[in-house]
Amino acid sequence: MSRTRVDETSSIQNHLPMLKLFDSSLRLCAVPLSLATVWITVTNNQDNTSYGTLRYSNFSGLNIVSFFCRYMVYVSALCTCYAIVAAACSWVKYVVTKAWIFFISDQIVAYIIITSIAATMEIYYLAYNGAKEDSWSQACSSYGKFCRKVKLALILHMITFGCFFFLAVISAFRAFSVFDPPSVNSQDVLED
Repeated sequence: MSRTRVDETSSIQNHLPMLKLFDSSLRLCAVPLSLATVWITVTNNQDNTSYGTLRYSNFSGLNIVSFFCRYMVYVSALCTCYAIVAAACSWVKYVVTKAWIFFISDQIVAYIIITSIAATMEIYYLAYNGAKEDSWSQACSSYGKFCRKVKLALILHMITFGCFFFLAVISAFRAFSVFDPPSVNSQDVLED
């Protein structure tokens, strides 16, 4: 029985450098995705002869849309900063031994990203379909280019979430692999 435990431990130790490289690669992949989300959202604008110009910095009268787009930009900027710092820290021996730091922070970032995705998808849905009972018209029929760029930014943000989802799984594995599995007594199993 102890031989199997030693083999399992050495197997985990052999895969840790590859896992560390994959972890760092995912963190570094999240940086350009988040930066692209910020860039596309901030530079997004479209002129319409009937309704005027719509741009990220000037949602005249659409405070809720402005809030959620800004929220996505702030979350993407946070993701960029966190991914850079975490990628650098993942190679520092002292920080790597504190697996719970990555576990908690990766979970928090993943949840924050999913909240901004949900909020932005809600606004995109309203802009695309409208809500007649609430007097919201379909903005995407008049501002198609603007909506396509919001959709692209949302897709990039979802891919960023995918990176952080896998990072959360990896950090959970690292945090909980240091604990032994619960021991099962053969008499307890026979009694059940």
